[in-house]
Amino acid sequence: MIDQRQNAPRRYFVDAQGHRVLIGLSLEETAEFETLDLAPKETQVGAETGAGTGAAAVDDVRWLELYSKHEGAWRVWIVQSQAGRTQDLGFVNYA
Repeated sequence: MIDQRQNAPRRYFVDAQGHRVLIGLSLEETAEFETLDLAPKETQVGAETGAGTGAAAVDDVRWLELYSKHEGAWRVWIVQSQAGRTQDLGFVNYA
């Protein structure tokens, strides 16, 4: 298997203040996403007993909203960056 960690494009950029910001999200949304992503997840027992309703469910919905926004913007960015890269290939015969 090929190790893609060194070749995979980054899903974030670094802003002028040195903060890592996920593509498609603002600095505040990135911080919110990372907070939600690191929050402890519910256990299966909590979900079965109904204890998993309320704030945890709202957090899951918000995480998914932020992730979907980021994923969509990242996919657009990948397509645009690949299109720009293929135009720069001097060895490709476009005729």
